[in-house]
This record gives sequence, C-alpha cells and structure tokens, in this order.
Amino acid sequence: MPLENIPDIVVGRLPRYLRTLTYLESQGKTVVSSQELGDDLGISAAQIRKDLSMFGEFGKQGTGYDIAFLRKQLRKILKVNRTWDVAVVGVGDIGSALARYQGFAHRGFQVRLLFDNNPSKIGHSISGITIQSIDEMETALKEAGIQIAMLAVPIQAAQEITDRLVEAGVKAILNYAPINISVPPHVHVQYIDPAIHLQHMTYYLESPED
Repeated sequence: MPLENIPDIVVGRLPRYLRTLTYLESQGKTVVSSQELGDDLGISAAQIRKDLSMFGEFGKQGTGYDIAFLRKQLRKILKVNRTWDVAVVGVGDIGSALARYQGFAHRGFQVRLLFDNNPSKIGHSISGITIQSIDEMETALKEAGIQIAMLAVPIQAAQEITDRLVEAGVKAILNYAPINISVPPHVHVQYIDPAIHLQHMTYYLESPED
C-alpha cells in the first residue's frame, strides 16, 4: 500500500510498537510474536500483523519478529532513525519541563530552541538552551530549519502563535494548550491535554455520589 494511503490510526500505533520493542530489546529479548506484542499492548495479534503488513513483510509465521530488525524498520518508517530538532514555545511549567526532559534524545528528538514573551525569562537558560524572545521566533526557526514545535502557551495565544509557526515553516505541532488550533492541510497537529484523559478514565470509576 502506498505510504500516503496508510490510515492515520495505524501510523498512531507504530510508536507504541516501537516503544515496546525497545523495552523488550533492553531486557535481552531477540524475538517476539505478534501475540506477545498484543498481550503487552492490549491490541489483538491480528491487528498488529495487519498494521505491520501495510509496510512490508517483517516476520515469519511460526517464528515471530526479529526485534532488532523490526525496531530498525519502524524507526525508519517513522523517520526517527535521525534526530529532529524541536522548538518549545512557552517556557512556563510545562515548557520548562519539556526543555529539561532527557527522554527525547534517544527517541529521535532534541530540543534546540526555546521562546517566551516574559522579559524575566528571556536570556536565561534551561539545559544549556537560552530562552529567546518570541519576537525573534520566526527568524530563529527559519535559520535553524526547524519543522517541529511544541506549543505550551495560554489558550488565548495559541492560534496566533500557531499561525506564526506555520509562517516560519513549522510542519508539525505538539499542542499542550487545551484548545483546538487551525492549521493548513500540510501541517500536522497532535494534542496533549491531561484533563481529557483523566475525564476519559473517570467515566469508568465509581463516584462517591452515586
């Protein structure tokens, strides 16, 4: 199947497969079956086989998948067999935590630029990265050729900053602001809103008021 026709929901599962394979490899495992992967991930073995078959043949019936090989192929498919530079816009609690987080590097990402509009933060450094003024954002992004940004700004600023990011050449935005943003078709957005996930889970809980 041509890669442009792969359903987005399938692409969304690939990082989960990659994360599990990485863990299994770290535990010394060399081969895994689709059933074992499915048990770990809560996804049916048939679904895993179907997903992977859209990108090629990676395993043999009865012998399972070579973990190192499949992990390498998934990194290539997801284009994280290289390191992507990332900008963080908004250096409040969330943005500061993202800048300090050490888990991005071994998964294909490196925070390179930080931006904020608070004069008391501009010029200070986090993890060796100097916080720049939001006024310098477009120029700095274009000079660095950055295509990925993490947006951690207040709701009221999210769309305006998004428009400026798109104008500066950003093509992928991870949005932590609890609001939907509008982007052109060629720009991809993912949303991180912990409250939504909490609300999803509370549906299944017993309320003391019930």
